[in-house]
Amino acid sequence: MSVLPPTDEALVAASLAARDAAWAPYSGYRVGAAVRGESGRIYGGCNVEIASFSHTCCAERVAVFKAISEGERALTGAAIATQDDPPATPCGACRQVMAEFGGDMPVWLVNLDGAVVATRLSTLLPGAFTRERLLPHLRRVHGKTPE
Repeated sequence: MSVLPPTDEALVAASLAARDAAWAPYSGYRVGAAVRGESGRIYGGCNVEIASFSHTCCAERVAVFKAISEGERALTGAAIATQDDPPATPCGACRQVMAEFGGDMPVWLVNLDGAVVATRLSTLLPGAFTRERLLPHLRRVHGKTPE
């Protein structure tokens, strides 16, 4: 495991800004997230709730999907902003999505009071099921691997 870099102020600021756009009329629980693509560009996302809660999308997945839809294929860091003290961690589904594209990237959990908790994706999701685990199977079955 590598040492965490200093807090990424740009990612933290982007996650806090993204939180302002959150659509959380039912729970009132607003979350913002930001991810940095390998290109260096930052992508923000907020949670979007709908009446059928199971179809709600978390801020982390919105940010990751925005990055991927803009052509990024690897992420180098993430920040997640909540109101909680200490700052909340991402849900399991978001951890899995981040692992698909972010490997063992640093993750900063922040709150509105300025608290920052630095961690790594491998700490949040030890033993993640990643594409590296699936690729040998795909090669055996299909004779090739996806992009």
